[in-house]
Amino acid sequence: MEMLNGRFRPSEQSQTSDAREIDGAIEEANKWLSNQQAEDGHWAFELEADATIPAEYIFINHFLGTIDDEVELKLANYLRSIQEKHGGWPLYHDGDFNMSASVKAYFALKMVGDDPDAPHMTRARKAILAEGGAAKANVFTRISLALFDQIPWRAVPVMRIEALLLPRWALFHMDKVSYWSRTVMIPLFILAALKPVGVNPRRVNIDELFVTPAEQNTDYMVNPTGHWLGDAFLLVDRLIRPFESLVPTWLTKRAIEKALVFMKERLNSEDGLGAIFPAMANTVMAYHALGYGKDHPDYQIARKSIDKLLVFHDDWGYCQPCLSPVWDTGLAAHAVLEAGVEEGDPILEKTADWLVDRQILDVRGDWVNNAPNLRPGGWAFQYWNDHYPDVDDTAVVVMALHRTNPQKYRKAIERGVEWIIGMQSANGGWGAFDVDNDHDILQHIPFADHGALLDPPTADVSARCLGMLAQCGYGREYSVVRRAIDYLKREQEEDGSWFGRWGNNYVYGTWSVLCAFNAIGEDMQAPYIRRAVDWLKGRQQPDGGWGEDCASYWQHRRDEVKTSTPSQTSWAVLALMAAGEIDSVAVKSGIEFLLKAPREAGKWREKYFNAVGFPRVFYLRYHGYSAFFPLWTLARYRNLQKSNSKYPAHGI
Repeated sequence: MEMLNGRFRPSEQSQTSDAREIDGAIEEANKWLSNQQAEDGHWAFELEADATIPAEYIFINHFLGTIDDEVELKLANYLRSIQEKHGGWPLYHDGDFNMSASVKAYFALKMVGDDPDAPHMTRARKAILAEGGAAKANVFTRISLALFDQIPWRAVPVMRIEALLLPRWALFHMDKVSYWSRTVMIPLFILAALKPVGVNPRRVNIDELFVTPAEQNTDYMVNPTGHWLGDAFLLVDRLIRPFESLVPTWLTKRAIEKALVFMKERLNSEDGLGAIFPAMANTVMAYHALGYGKDHPDYQIARKSIDKLLVFHDDWGYCQPCLSPVWDTGLAAHAVLEAGVEEGDPILEKTADWLVDRQILDVRGDWVNNAPNLRPGGWAFQYWNDHYPDVDDTAVVVMALHRTNPQKYRKAIERGVEWIIGMQSANGGWGAFDVDNDHDILQHIPFADHGALLDPPTADVSARCLGMLAQCGYGREYSVVRRAIDYLKREQEEDGSWFGRWGNNYVYGTWSVLCAFNAIGEDMQAPYIRRAVDWLKGRQQPDGGWGEDCASYWQHRRDEVKTSTPSQTSWAVLALMAAGEIDSVAVKSGIEFLLKAPREAGKWREKYFNAVGFPRVFYLRYHGYSAFFPLWTLARYRNLQKSNSKYPAHGI
């Protein structure tokens, strides 16, 4: 063993891998991945979140009075299985106690029928009370509790639906928040206006989770950022609360009508409002509160959209936060392309044709508010979500189509590139869904305690766009490219890494940026690039792999590692290869790790979460990542070795 940057690493003698072993792993993984492809050419893997989503699915049933014991018992088995040793529920596998996830999981299990004196419930209750009780849960959890009359509505911030009638120049406007906040909040505003109480057929309560009785507690509201603006907004909340009853009924009714128009236009058939669970769930409950019958077409569609998210395995199951087929398909396409699938192969033809059919060409979604003259041309994350295409998916899909057959798919590629260019923000970067969605003052309102109300530009998404532009032939003579390069250079952290908004975390961000800089022709020996390379090498673990805990989104825990994982090791090795490190000890050690890491039928085992919805609040486990990325990495390593090329040729 040798020591470098304070970490032990395998010596040079242990770095040689049998080419046949690499070939065998690639063949096995590629065959397995190909076998997972649907008949129409796409891939779709499970997308797992924390306890809150299956718990909220149970809440919906009990709010509506439509209990489904068979489904809920399977969800309950899942909830019990992910309870951690500390007694509560975390935001991610092997994570710390989280109050909101724990309160929701406990309440859901009690609804299903778990005895509160059962050992697992006792442990959960003790953990919750030890951390201050259910009153300390976040805003979204407190809203859920208010809908079941477990806490008073004064425990949540003032949420006036009349805000939908404000002009765009107002401090708060729905166009100024992110797509996910917009689609979640609008049906939620209806619930806040009507303040319905769920049916709750079994009359379940969680009084035992409060240190001070819920009605007596006066300490619900908190400053989400600790900034003086947060205190100012709390004061405003207190000042306007006594006057809520003075708002004219006709004004509230008019705002509800506007909300319903918004929801109806974006109902998105059985793929649901925004194609994300919280928005779908709020839509169903809002329709119920408004008196829609269960046979109403809009109610039925909204309900079906939620049920489509369920996943079952024998006697257990969970509810996904959304579906990820376009993202999965785009990444899988890159993996099989890297593994050597030839042009004209039916796998590629079907995949590319399926992706082209999903391009959004006719719907001018919410993004048009800040880009009014831009033609549609992007792709969504889900099967269908025409009002909300996203930049990251679009860049990945365009690069996959370009690699597959740039002439055949030229029109789709050009429209995608046009849309990406038009979505660039003023600072040179890209957000995920909107242009210049960076009204930071709104992060201080009491409602925003989840810290993800906005969708500002981020390094990982911006790098994907730059890589796509480079792969499609755009050079530094284009303003969009120069501005993107400048933005990414400004975003580099002091230690040399880049922040990863949508994947864990600095390894993900650094992989994204180094691939883009290689593609655009940056000097990969430049000092700022070598700082990133040195940072990556310094993060390598003794087993040759890389791992970065979800806790790294807290600045004081940014260096935490629990274990090396196949996904993060793949990102690190791909990043190093993009920097010309194909022959380095670090890359060879990473390849050795992937070859030795346990896998089943071509898919690597990975229990740890590998992505993030909202940093510090909501995390994800893409079940496909441990198939795509190791295959991609091993194949790229083999390709570079055989070609005697030092650098990859693609934008990702």
